[in-house]
Amino acid sequence: MKCLNHLKPFFLLSVIVSAFFVAPVGAQTAAELSQRSRHALNQLCAQNPAAARLRRSAVGILVFPDILKAGFIFGAQHGEGALFEGGRAVRYYRTSAASYGFQAGVQKFGYALFLMNSGDLNYLHKTDGWEFGSGPSIVIVDQGMARTLSTTTLQKGVYAFTFDQQGLMAGLGLQGSKITPYTPH
Repeated sequence: MKCLNHLKPFFLLSVIVSAFFVAPVGAQTAAELSQRSRHALNQLCAQNPAAARLRRSAVGILVFPDILKAGFIFGAQHGEGALFEGGRAVRYYRTSAASYGFQAGVQKFGYALFLMNSGDLNYLHKTDGWEFGSGPSIVIVDQGMARTLSTTTLQKGVYAFTFDQQGLMAGLGLQGSKITPYTPH
């Protein structure tokens, strides 16, 4: 009986995950993934003036509209997204991460990466996988930083915006996430 007490947190987490997410996170077709990614980008830019400014000068924007993150001591996150160049979805990617440590909960969120120069965009095209923390430097834009972005500070790098956070999870980080090319059905 004492052994079963150790399984209660894992059972509770699985109930929360299944109750919180009725629809699957992954897209079924390229058209559906493109549409969901474009809608998420439009919503982000409508709600965040800094993202709208970046959109006008970015050479590429990689949007992951629905990422599921869950964990209890061990955690994982996964999602699929579209890369836009010149307003068109040109490639598709998956993002995933695993973690270990003090964590508990379930969360759904999205993020968009604004690639501001062709060097960073070429890096994304040429690699089989891009892990945050290696390759181009990424600046995570929070509300405070968004107010200070100007046309002179938007010239270099990759800017990341998280959006539509739902659920309960201690902390939200992109560090350690890996992005790999993906071909939808």
